[in-house]
Amino acid sequence: MLNFFRLRSTTARDDLLSGLTVALALVPEAIAFAFVAGVSPLIGLYSAFFIGLISAVMGGRPGMISGATGAMAVVVVPLVAQHGLEYLFPAVILCGLFQVLIGLARLGKLIRMVPRPVMLGFVNGLAIVIGMAQVGSFKTLSDSGSLVFLSGTPLILMSSLVLLTMAIIWLLPRLTRTIPPSLAAIVTVTLISLAINSYAGSSGENTLATVGDMLRTNTQAAMIADATAAGEQIDAATLAAEDVGISGGLPVLFFLEYELPPIDWSTLRIILPYSIVLCGVGLIESLMTLTLIDEVTETRGKGNRECIGQGTANIICGLFGGMGGCAMIGQSLINVNSGGRGWLSGITAAVCLLMFVLFLAPLIEQIPMAALVGVMFMVVIGTFEWASLRMFQRMPRSDMFVMVLVAGYTVFMHDLASAVILGVIVSALVFAWEHATHIGADSRFNEFGSRIYQVHGPLFFASASSFKELFDVNEDPQDVVIDFYYSRVYDQSGLEAISWLADKYEGCGKRLHLTHLSPECRRLLDNAGDLVEVNLSEDPQYHVATDRLG
Repeated sequence: MLNFFRLRSTTARDDLLSGLTVALALVPEAIAFAFVAGVSPLIGLYSAFFIGLISAVMGGRPGMISGATGAMAVVVVPLVAQHGLEYLFPAVILCGLFQVLIGLARLGKLIRMVPRPVMLGFVNGLAIVIGMAQVGSFKTLSDSGSLVFLSGTPLILMSSLVLLTMAIIWLLPRLTRTIPPSLAAIVTVTLISLAINSYAGSSGENTLATVGDMLRTNTQAAMIADATAAGEQIDAATLAAEDVGISGGLPVLFFLEYELPPIDWSTLRIILPYSIVLCGVGLIESLMTLTLIDEVTETRGKGNRECIGQGTANIICGLFGGMGGCAMIGQSLINVNSGGRGWLSGITAAVCLLMFVLFLAPLIEQIPMAALVGVMFMVVIGTFEWASLRMFQRMPRSDMFVMVLVAGYTVFMHDLASAVILGVIVSALVFAWEHATHIGADSRFNEFGSRIYQVHGPLFFASASSFKELFDVNEDPQDVVIDFYYSRVYDQSGLEAISWLADKYEGCGKRLHLTHLSPECRRLLDNAGDLVEVNLSEDPQYHVATDRLG
């Protein structure tokens, strides 16, 4: 899987360079997700710093990158809109506390319950979503204030530099592994973009959009949308006067800058639902990313430790006025592709991001969006599981349905966590449905005249009805034996089916014996009380000779 991200050893130098590459790619994403959540771009950047740094130090997956994410940004939109920023930060802190508790309870291992078709659908859907997200970079703000697609020379130049970025990333590893291909591509295309924009500067307008242009465009589009919603007009001078950028100072504790909400039950009732959803979304996305990076690097991370690391990161992020976050699949794959395998890569990415905000904002704002779009397109190519297309005709129809369902839900709903939950539920239902038909019984009479039923298949809620239909209570002799040598009772529904059958035989004045019960079955019956008479001996007279025993 994901052969594009080749297995390679890691060095401190690789981690440092890959961390720098990731930091450059983190800037526009953190800004974009801040706009989604309705908060300042600096809040998004500070969130990416805290989440990335603390998760790298305390998390359970070396080489995995965390930061502010769209999945969590979408959750807090109504909270910010209805109650304000002062309620966002306590919600993020409470989310972190829940995540730490889940890690301490060692529930991170539940990620093992995600079936393979769900993982394939998740990865393929994610690749499509990442690719679709890059389309916005091919848009610009028109005179009317709406976003329109590029055309003419700007479109040609943008597309050419995107292709050049992709070509460098693809070809450079064939020449040398000294420099991470993504970093080399970003630097090369940035120099070309500066030359082009400098040449076109005489017209007073840049030909190629940069990170700074994206920030201004998004800010102006948001101002126009707000003014339109309020029924007001906004003039060009007001838009041009808006001073936007990624430059800022050191983050401070949120209660020193914002008014604290009331510390009472009413505040808890407001933030609790959001904190629970943030906790679930963050952990599902983080643990899925961990599983994916495990597979790419052929190593194994620690899910429970990752839960604790993510939770601690969100607690600190909330204390310093952040919007929260979790693992970022796209950035993690960039890191892996650039050679980052250790803790140092994540730490470097976070520290570099803060340095950009404090000291290097003017330079970072000159990076062309074409370079970052090209990097993300290569992530899309590497993320998509192309082998799943070849397996399509050979997969069971149920697995194929689950894979397409998860991928489709991810693409159209843009909700990765819900897609995984839906896939797991559907897979479980399909499994139960298929195994409900796998129960049967061989029967024969022994030398004592007793009828012996040897049951095959699992006895649980979905197969309970079929189990009852296996027996002919009225025609059976006085002594009936049910042999569970090839069966297991898995739940209360199976136990109730046995109890129902015992009542039927008792009503006809007949005796029912059970044999070859597993220890789990015996415990179920012991807990249920004297519902049926259970023969726990291994009397050979109850053994049924069938072809399956041979």
